[in-house]
Amino acid sequence: MKDQFSDIIQIIKNARNNVIKTVNSELISLYWNVGAYISQKVEVSEWGQSVVKELSEFIIKTEPEIKGFSDKNLWRMKQFYETYKDSPKLSPMVREISWSHNMVIFSRCKTLEEQEFYLKITKQEGYSKRELERQISASLFERSMIGHSTLSPSLREMDSKLINTFKDTYVFDFLNLPDIHSENDLQKGLIKQMKDFILELGRDFLFVGKEYKVQVGSSDFYIDLLFYHRGLQCLVAFELKTDKFKPEYLGQLNFYLEALDRDVKKINENPSIGILLCKDKDNEVVEYALSRSLSPTMVSEYKTQLPDKKLLQKKLHELFEH
Repeated sequence: MKDQFSDIIQIIKNARNNVIKTVNSELISLYWNVGAYISQKVEVSEWGQSVVKELSEFIIKTEPEIKGFSDKNLWRMKQFYETYKDSPKLSPMVREISWSHNMVIFSRCKTLEEQEFYLKITKQEGYSKRELERQISASLFERSMIGHSTLSPSLREMDSKLINTFKDTYVFDFLNLPDIHSENDLQKGLIKQMKDFILELGRDFLFVGKEYKVQVGSSDFYIDLLFYHRGLQCLVAFELKTDKFKPEYLGQLNFYLEALDRDVKKINENPSIGILLCKDKDNEVVEYALSRSLSPTMVSEYKTQLPDKKLLQKKLHELFEH
């Protein structure tokens, strides 16, 4: 009987979620239409700033229960409409996230490519407004677009959508670590700030454990951090290094992956993936080291401060030109 009751609860929850989505879509459509009307009036020089202010005062006086139509918000609706009016690909997507998320994206993202990226990932990851703002500040778009030059051949053969699960550089500004710190400090910080760590990794990562023990022969070995990825359906081992990448680090990581695949991985799961997180790396050295690696591994940098957004944008521009 309880199972049947649970079914009813799920039906109620689904209906409630559908109502919320419908209300949000209608609200975004309302703001779109108001923005379109104002834009058209301004374009033919019928309306100016004073008229929009009068409109706001008229709405507030006539319909005081209606909120959100200050003159500033009316100008935002105009900007919102003008940002996406010539983009049939993006205009349906804006109705799938909230108005507050939309305002962050169209006010902070300057290109259609960047706007599309954050529209998609906001829906996919279910970012809160604060989380979205943090990802834009952390240059998630630029870091994702620059690509992954430090993948092993076996990881390159994976679906490109799956490869984008991983980043070439991770930003751990939330740790507040000093420039010189130990692997233990890094590990403890990531465990303590697991919510922010998962936000940086992606919500499909599920934490399995720290210092995860694998036994080979009569010896015990410990993997720094072990996760499971729902989308990839595989274990993901993270090894932490607080210095510059050295080729010998890969041997340790490959050993761990072999142990996971032989003794921990389930039959229905895919081969385990290894991520070597280093404080610094020389991409040419990494490329040489990975060129003959048979294991699905990659070498990523981590930063303890927000990256220089202008520098990343310059690199991205050079990449597009190339």
